[in-house]
Parts: sequence; structure tokens; C-alpha cells
Amino acid sequence: MRMTSAVLVGAVVLTLAGCGADQDDTAKVPATATGSLESLAAEVKCRPDMQTDADEIRQALCKNADGKFVLATFATDRGQREWINDAKDYGGHYLVGRKWVAVGDDGVVNALRGTLGGEVEVGTDHSGHGAKHSG
Repeated sequence: MRMTSAVLVGAVVLTLAGCGADQDDTAKVPATATGSLESLAAEVKCRPDMQTDADEIRQALCKNADGKFVLATFATDRGQREWINDAKDYGGHYLVGRKWVAVGDDGVVNALRGTLGGEVEVGTDHSGHGAKHSG
């Protein structure tokens, strides 16, 4: 189940990947939000499109004025960390709170951070992969 979710978020990250504007991380960040997937979605004004609704993880696609993102909540801290570690192989930007994560491009994640708080983590950079070198 964990790998399937990581693969799904990987596909979404690759779809959402883009060059976002860098945000000033010194801006005041609110206390990290807590709650259910629905309550977190309500805070950022998105109507979640549920993709996974299991005991270990609940995951939804979301869209608000800032853009598209994945929002996921977890039953355990360990499950969350394992999921993030697997998903980060696909690149992307991750806003991490206690038992939740939001995944999207840099601009969206930083906008969400202004509402939800949390810490930003960045996945593996694949921008140089597949480039052909002549020589």
C-alpha cells in the first residue's frame, strides 16, 4: 500500500513539477496545523478529491487559488516518514506537519506554509537527468 501511494504521489509530483518562484523563508510562519485531512483542506480552501482512504494513509488531490497539490494524512509518524522518504525520490516540494504532508511545486508549498505552518523538504532534483552531452 505504501509503495502504491508513493508511486501515485510520484506521478502527481512529476505532473505538478515546475519552476516556482523562491519565497523568503524568513517570513513569519504560523504554528503547524493539526487535524483531519478534511480540516486541513478547509484551512487552505480546497475541496479534497480523495484518492486513497485507508487506515494507514488518507490522500487527496487538491486545488485552490495557489495551485494544485496532494494532501495526505497518516496514522503514525513512522508511516509518514517512510512515505515521505519513498516519495522524495520522485522530486517535488513537501510541506510537512505532524502526521500530514502537502506536496506540490515550490510556490504552492510556500503559499500553503503561510496558512498551515510546517517545514519544507525538497525531493531529489532530476533536472539534469536525461540531458545529452556532446563531446
